Amino acid sequence: MEEPTNSFPEIIGTNEKMQEVFRIMQKVVNTNSTILIKGETGTGKELIAKALHYHSKRRNAPFIAVNCSALTETLLESELFGHIKGSFTGAVVEKKGLFEAADKGTFFLDEVSEISPGLQAKLLRVLQEGTIKRVGATQDINVDVRIIAATNRILEKEVERGTFRRDLFYRICVIEVGIPPLRDKKDDIPLLAEHFLSIYTQKNDKEKTIKGMAPDTIKYLIEYDWPGNIRELEHEIERAVILSEGPHIIASDLSEKIRTGGINLKLEEIKDKTLKGVVEIYERRILTEILFELKWNKSKVAKVLGISRQALNKKVEKYDLDRRSRRG
Repeated sequence: MEEPTNSFPEIIGTNEKMQEVFRIMQKVVNTNSTILIKGETGTGKELIAKALHYHSKRRNAPFIAVNCSALTETLLESELFGHIKGSFTGAVVEKKGLFEAADKGTFFLDEVSEISPGLQAKLLRVLQEGTIKRVGATQDINVDVRIIAATNRILEKEVERGTFRRDLFYRICVIEVGIPPLRDKKDDIPLLAEHFLSIYTQKNDKEKTIKGMAPDTIKYLIEYDWPGNIRELEHEIERAVILSEGPHIIASDLSEKIRTGGINLKLEEIKDKTLKGVVEIYERRILTEILFELKWNKSKVAKVLGISRQALNKKVEKYDLDRRSRRG
């Protein structure tokens, strides 16, 4: 089996889908082609864009990023292209735009699907001719920038709806990099969790207090689906570090949504099962969750569940549970 490789060490990932991302990045890093990064919110699209810039021949020039959904059309136009004095109310001085500021470097347009039709036409001009025109000006300005765009939408659908120009889509999507959601690369979760643990123990002066994560904590993290992707995982680890008393991050340090998320059943798990069978799946999983969380202290577990220790032992025997049992 081929060993995972990564020429971009600031990006953590050994999953096979991430290996494909790295292979594409390696091929395009030193080209001037426009790149479209696709991925759900929180998957790290800007991190990919920065890696492409700082490993490229443009690395010594500026990397400038703008979130296209964060500004109104008028403000975004002024930010991108600049303006001359008196071009609109409040334009009291001449202003250089971000495209000019990014000359010889990389310009990252995040959430590019949110750009208005009018600005889409001006962006297309930058891509086709390498020139911009400040708001209110008549003179063209040459700019040499590599454009990397990103979106969490399916741009092809926006083109069909008529909200995104077809010609601009083809100009932007010369090279496509698709970032998989965290739920599709769960084998990378332990690596990412340890990375964020290192960051936040240092930030909170807890390097000596917290030594790592308990095995059952990792299991909870792996079983959760992470709708907010890597950003959500990072915030969860930050929270756990703050709340933890050490020496390890334990299950009770995690938020309730993480601890209960693993109990949810998928359709294939209950297909063709009777109601009794479904209840038993839930019961086994809940028992295992609590046994691990309370470190197999059966007296505490029985008290939490409101049953006798003898009844608990029967259930443990029924489901063939032991300290090596994985949940589910």
